[in-house]
Amino acid sequence: MQSEFKLRATFRGLVDKAATILAVLSTVLVILPLVAIFIYLIFKGASSLNLDFFIKNPVPVGETGGGMANAIVGSVTLLALASLIGVPIGIGGGVYLAEFGRGTKLANAVRFTADVLNGVPSIVMGLAAYALIVVPQHHFSAFAGGIALGIMMIPTICRTTEEMLLMVPHAVREAALGLGVPNWRAVLSITIKTASPGIITGCMLAFARVAGETAPLIFTALGNDFWSTSLNEPIAALPLQIYVYAISPYDDWHRLAWAGALVLIVLIVLAVSLVRFVTSRGVLKGAS
Repeated sequence: MQSEFKLRATFRGLVDKAATILAVLSTVLVILPLVAIFIYLIFKGASSLNLDFFIKNPVPVGETGGGMANAIVGSVTLLALASLIGVPIGIGGGVYLAEFGRGTKLANAVRFTADVLNGVPSIVMGLAAYALIVVPQHHFSAFAGGIALGIMMIPTICRTTEEMLLMVPHAVREAALGLGVPNWRAVLSITIKTASPGIITGCMLAFARVAGETAPLIFTALGNDFWSTSLNEPIAALPLQIYVYAISPYDDWHRLAWAGALVLIVLIVLAVSLVRFVTSRGVLKGAS
């Protein structure tokens, strides 16, 4: 009897260790591609990074030097506009699905639409924005590019917000309503605040997804070799500039393309890290 008990304990210990090893290996396999890409980008692009890269515009073919200052500013402009459009609408849609529209036909239609939009290729989004915005305006613009990217952010944020709100215990809502708090106030002050870490994560996932998109911007923002911050004119963007340089036959432009890819990745990581740092501080202060 004792020997059988020891055998079972040994078997459970081996299974536990095997599961732990598999979990660690899975984690390494998830992180390894990102680390490999980042190291390769540093190897290929770091040598081309200098002050001119951040303060100068692209130079004509045949000239050396130049930079992507206009593309960096253009990407920041487009992503800020996309976030202003996608984040409020996406969170609002998720709140409706989780709190006010449960079981209704409209909620089912919104949920289905969000799932379909999540699977639509980005180039189709660009073509739709081209037909609905660029063609009526008769010109490309940063405004059209921001709308295209913002629409791409909405379904991810909407579905993530819904799932995070559904994870909030119903007892929390009942406690607020039991104190006489109106439903809308309970949702804003308690439910959303409780689910805010997950909602912010969904917003960051959507932001990271659209930050490197090129196809929608080809049909909307188009690109610009000169300095432009007007929302009503074509504007440069890092993904567009990287694409143009990468398909060119010039070695100098290839080096700048690698440098631009490195800067784009670093900007995304910094933006996401900053948002997480600020929000985590806010969550900790609220909890204390």
